[in-house]
Amino acid sequence: MIVVGAGIAGIAAAHALADANAGRILLLDSGAPLALTSDKSTECYRNFWPGPDRAMADFIADSIDLLHQHTLASNNQIQLHQRGYLFASAREQEIQSLQQQAEKNAHYGGGQLRHHHEGSPSTSYRLSPGDGFDTDLDGADLITDRALIKHHFPYLAADTAVVLHLRKCGVLSAQQLGMYLLERARASSVEFITGELCGCETSAGQLSSVSVKTGDQLQEFETDALVLATGPHLKATAALAGTDLPVVVEKHVKISLADKLGVLPRHAPLIIWNDPVDLHWSDEDREVLSASPETRYLCETFPAGVHGRPVGAGNQVYLYWTYDCPVSDHPEFPIETDDYYPEILLRGMARMVPGLKNYLDPMPRPYVDGGYYTKMADNRPVIGTLTVPGTFVCSAFSGYGIMAACAAGELVASHVLRRNLPDYAPAFEASRFDDTAYLERIADLSGSGQI
Repeated sequence: MIVVGAGIAGIAAAHALADANAGRILLLDSGAPLALTSDKSTECYRNFWPGPDRAMADFIADSIDLLHQHTLASNNQIQLHQRGYLFASAREQEIQSLQQQAEKNAHYGGGQLRHHHEGSPSTSYRLSPGDGFDTDLDGADLITDRALIKHHFPYLAADTAVVLHLRKCGVLSAQQLGMYLLERARASSVEFITGELCGCETSAGQLSSVSVKTGDQLQEFETDALVLATGPHLKATAALAGTDLPVVVEKHVKISLADKLGVLPRHAPLIIWNDPVDLHWSDEDREVLSASPETRYLCETFPAGVHGRPVGAGNQVYLYWTYDCPVSDHPEFPIETDDYYPEILLRGMARMVPGLKNYLDPMPRPYVDGGYYTKMADNRPVIGTLTVPGTFVCSAFSGYGIMAACAAGELVASHVLRRNLPDYAPAFEASRFDDTAYLERIADLSGSGQI
């Protein structure tokens, strides 16, 4: 069996196949494992999937259960910490919206909503575990008691009116998870080779072999099972396997910044500002920026969603903002970034965490990197069979590949080995895009399911 793509999805697929004693497995990639997009990840997980049905919620719940198993089996080599996701807003009108989202998520199995308003017992809010995970801590806490917000999250803006703390969510190391699964897979029946998929051959309508370029040589491997876990290269590799997938890639960039003043505590959750942001500029700066068509956008209102978190044991913080995500059919490397992006991001995040303003003048040199979200039209993955018998796919994970990989690997392995499939499996089959009624339904979806 051949798995193409040694990102987290491909490694998880190879691991699941090896774990099922599926025989000899080749894991193929033109570069190093985990080096294309998996190492550009937010490195978070969440059980917050408020619709439009249970498919994503149940799928990710299975994946989180597997992450918990790997956490225990590896003595937390994967560095999983259940600190939660924290949505915050300075607008009173956001209270109802956040409450409705949490109630909908609870309806799909995400756990109960607890409302902490003024007068609620201070002990009713549970702290996140210092390390690892707490299986009893689930659901969400909606806090509208400003004193309680200030007590537990003193780094947030003083005018924060509401926070929604999602509890069965957190962070992990994508690199450590990937290498842990890869080491286990290679200790079993998986061989990693560096090469590029060049073509597929069929016999009597069934996949029979693939051609692979390794260095200056073109090799042919006989196989009746090919799994494409090729991330941003999915459209091109699926075409080689005889399938045209309606998939696009969307550029995303993050920065890593040294928080030498300790503005954001190391135990802080992933924090997301739910309000639009007007970047703060001096009157002089605003006049200069407004005068140029190239920089005028810096004085306009930016959309909600700036977010960030502490990372690791040092002083680094990750910052992200998906205000400008160009979409294309094919990826282009290296990824080009907006020169103003780091400052935009820091100024936007400073609206939520005012202490970050201390880094604006002078601004420390951040580390900037980026990758691509590979997306189907419904922002759900594509896992299952492709047009040619013997070809399979495990890809298009948008911004949730790290948290979904373990269940995705199990699911595609079940397709390959013809095992019983979970109830949510049809929701991720490529054939769903052949259904006109489904296309009409997803055209009305208002949310993308990503941060």
